[in-house]
Formats: sequence, C-alpha cells, structure tokens
Amino acid sequence: MAFVVIFSTMSFTISEHFCGDHLVDIGLFSKAETCGMEMGNKAPVDGCSLEKSNCCKDTVQQFEGQSNLKIDFSKLTFNQQLFITSFIHSYLNLFEGLEENIIPFKDYSPPFIVKDIQTLDQVFLI
Repeated sequence: MAFVVIFSTMSFTISEHFCGDHLVDIGLFSKAETCGMEMGNKAPVDGCSLEKSNCCKDTVQQFEGQSNLKIDFSKLTFNQQLFITSFIHSYLNLFEGLEENIIPFKDYSPPFIVKDIQTLDQVFLI
C-alpha cells in the first residue's frame, strides 16, 4: 500500500529526442541527449535568405502526481491528541522484551507415571 501512495504522488518527466522519424534518446527525470544535428540560428547574410527546416524534434511529457494527500494534524482536538499519544505509548511498551529468558518450571521434575492410563482406559490416538 505504501508503494501505491508513493507512486501516485510522485511526479516525473519523460523527454524524447527524435531525429527525423527515428527516436535517438529517452531521458527520464532529465533532458534527453541530442544527436548533434540541430540547426543553429545564424544571422542572415546580406541578400541571402536561405532557410532550412530543422529535422530534429524534442518532446517532453510531464506526469503530475496527486498533491491532495496532505493530512493536517493541527485541527485535532485535545481529546484526539490525548488518545493518539496514549495509544502510541501503550503500543510501543507492549513489545518490551525481558532481559533474560525465564523458564518457570525449570526447578520441578516431571511426575512419575505409575500406570499407563491410555492402555488402562483403552483410549488410543489414531
């Protein structure tokens, strides 16, 4: 459940660089690397207005996560705060371990078997 909450609130960006119709690079969380064939914006020379279209294209897709999962604890009443703190305190102290392993029947020997009661009563476990 924690992974569902993390991935539903996480935002990320996918950047893709195309050269013509071919995909050159994909960047997740960063900008995709270019192929090096981009057209630079050169200043026009006198009387020469030759323009070439750029064959490269960059696409960016942004996926926004949910941002309405914030819980505000400042609006709790005093009784609710008291309940939460007492619950947490009692829950944490519930699992407090002992310093040494105590065996209560360590000093007692088992009882002597005088007669086999199962054969006497003819009760057998199958």
